[in-house]
Amino acid sequence: MCTFAHECIFFFPSLQLFWLRTPSWNPNKKISMCVPSTADYSSEPDLEKGLEMRKWVLSGILASEETYLSHLEALLLPMKPLKAAATTSQPVLTSQQIETIFFKVPELYEIHKEFYDGLFPRVQQWSHQQRVGDLFQKLASQLGVYRAFVDNYEVAMETAEKCCQANAQFAEISEVMSWYSDTQPVDRVTRSTLVLHDLLKHTPVSHPDHPLLQDALRISQNFLSSINEEITPRRQSMTVKKGEHRQLLKDSFMVELVEGARKLRHVFLFTDLFLCAKLKKQIGGKSQQYDCKWYIPLTDLSFQMVDESEAVPNIPLVPDEELDAMKIKISQIKNDIQREKRANKGSKVIERLKKKLSEQESLLLLMSPNMAFRVHNRNGKSYTFLISSDYERAEWRENIREQQKKCFKSFSLTSVELQMLTNSCVKLQTVHNIPLTINKEDDESPGLYGFLNVIVHSATGFKQSSNLYCTLEVDSFGYFVNKAKTRVYRDTTEPNWNEEFEIELEGSQTLRILCYEKCYNKTKLTKEDGESTDRIMGKGQIQLDPQALQDKDWQRTVISMNGVEVKLSVKFTSREFSLKRMPSRKQTGVFGVKIAIVTKRERSKVPYIVRQCVEEIERRGMEEVGIYRVSGVATDIQALKAAFDVNNKDVSVMMSEMDVNAIAGTLKLYFRELPEPLFTDELYPNFAEGIALSDPVAKESCMLNLLLSLPEPNLVTFLFLLDHLKRVAERESVNKMSLHNLATVFGPTLLRPSEKDSKIPANPTQPITMTDSWSLEVMSQVQVLLYFLQLETIPTPDSKRQSILFSTEV
Repeated sequence: MCTFAHECIFFFPSLQLFWLRTPSWNPNKKISMCVPSTADYSSEPDLEKGLEMRKWVLSGILASEETYLSHLEALLLPMKPLKAAATTSQPVLTSQQIETIFFKVPELYEIHKEFYDGLFPRVQQWSHQQRVGDLFQKLASQLGVYRAFVDNYEVAMETAEKCCQANAQFAEISEVMSWYSDTQPVDRVTRSTLVLHDLLKHTPVSHPDHPLLQDALRISQNFLSSINEEITPRRQSMTVKKGEHRQLLKDSFMVELVEGARKLRHVFLFTDLFLCAKLKKQIGGKSQQYDCKWYIPLTDLSFQMVDESEAVPNIPLVPDEELDAMKIKISQIKNDIQREKRANKGSKVIERLKKKLSEQESLLLLMSPNMAFRVHNRNGKSYTFLISSDYERAEWRENIREQQKKCFKSFSLTSVELQMLTNSCVKLQTVHNIPLTINKEDDESPGLYGFLNVIVHSATGFKQSSNLYCTLEVDSFGYFVNKAKTRVYRDTTEPNWNEEFEIELEGSQTLRILCYEKCYNKTKLTKEDGESTDRIMGKGQIQLDPQALQDKDWQRTVISMNGVEVKLSVKFTSREFSLKRMPSRKQTGVFGVKIAIVTKRERSKVPYIVRQCVEEIERRGMEEVGIYRVSGVATDIQALKAAFDVNNKDVSVMMSEMDVNAIAGTLKLYFRELPEPLFTDELYPNFAEGIALSDPVAKESCMLNLLLSLPEPNLVTFLFLLDHLKRVAERESVNKMSLHNLATVFGPTLLRPSEKDSKIPANPTQPITMTDSWSLEVMSQVQVLLYFLQLETIPTPDSKRQSILFSTEV
């Protein structure tokens, strides 16, 4: 490598020239923007907390500005040798090429150097009266430099690519540079906008900075909006032929997998064919219309597995984090709608919010299902739908097979017949709206939030001896989730499970139960949808009526399904009661006793119950599907609780003989019943504020400082549990428990507001429903735990993390 190339590489460790090789900033990617909420600091402690949060935010931007300046400075250094070489007989780049590629970089450096030099001493000499709004306002007023950078982007990219192709030295430099930092100039504007959002959130309206920060935010958002307007993709419409009238038997919205992409479809089962259509958007108040995508005569339709040689399409899974982000947005928008209604704001504002709600709910409906439902045409063409419920999949199969018994001839439709058929769907459809909250009437039940205890007693009506088990499903945000599974009762026609499960409800309205025959002989398994499945023997459902479940006593019910009857008992506990922490009257036990008292009594760093449960789960539960999510048998959990409370020396023997899900349930119960949550009442509001910070550097500083402020028994126990949960997630490919899944299970248990700070409805006559603000609070708790789970390391003040975790004796 030549000396010049060495010199450029040494001084060129950042920004990748903004566009060389694979730039992280994409000019065709939309930039998201936040709308700040108004800070409400009505009391002195709140005001103090808000102004302290300002310092954390500013410390974060200072740290990131320092890194950004070092990148810009390093990027400017090779300009000198490049410019010097441009005047020689063997230039690497011409002066014009250098000017194009390094366009506005010196100006960007000067702008941010001035901002940093002004902000640094003010943060160093911090006081609650300190003003910084003028610095942010000036920074925002210079966004024209970024505008010029964006306008020059295409030319710069083309120039850089041509120079790489024409000059081996420059290509060599760009190749090495592509491994360095991915910081990008336009990303700085997004970062500054998020910081302004955080600052305004924690700046009282009376503070002198408030109007200056608002002005800076307005300028920044206008800049980002102007970029977004330029890159909004054009949508193309498609028209397809349509069909004639037949008797409609069933219809539903489903998600179809088309070349790896999810598409929302409306499917119709007629007396002689299965039709897949796309609902066209209503324009100008016109009635609904459908585009036919495809159809299969029932005589040509099957569910048989395709040839082994034919590849089954992979299902594109959406990370749980993204699904939760959608739920958070949905809850936020619902809150906004209710607030606007209370304020009697104009209908235009509410309609705009409802449109946003509809978009988010449609997106969640599209992205949530992952269970394949495949239909095949005799001509060899196959189609894959994604469904969230085995109950729904079984229902479609049953309906289609029943109707196929009455169909004998295949046929094909002319284009006119197909057009008439699809036109008729508008009048014939039984499901008139996509199943979204926005389509519900205001007086409809919002569903139940809390915990449903279900005892699956027994079942009768089976005609031959089988290996039988049941699963339980409940709806959540419009789609169904499998929540519990009984053990397999072998070789019987009258199984007696008598197993109790605790199921968390999120706006749920329906409980479904499915009864399966477990097939241990793999050669006899039914192969459908590309997977080996056990046979469904029966299915049924009950509506979760809020009024009927007000009574806290057990209610017994019988569900009839295809000649089989399953006996259940259900009991509902609303969230405000189920998570209410009740101190134990028996201080010699461990449940309901302060963690500091237990560790002091045991002369340990981590409570014995936590260590024992974790040890047993790591011994034989790390590959258990749904560990911590699947409910354990309640009677086993209560037995373990009693054993730990009396310091039973035989508890380890009990645990070795119990289902591992019961041990996981015991550990969760211990944390839930602590008289004060592990993250403490005092610090909980600070954690909720910290996780909401947009700037990642400020967030990390805030969250780590808060964590290390926990009392020592709480901190050490949490770090011990954290390491365990990370090890569980390492087996995600087998146990299906990601970091996000674990955070969803443990977040609301480890973090909880004190009763005076809780957003739970206070009206005792309405204990069942949960406000969307409380839903947001629960999601915030999940995000806090997820944040710590995703950190690679958490430094402790004395740097003795290993000795803390693995030496339990004082």
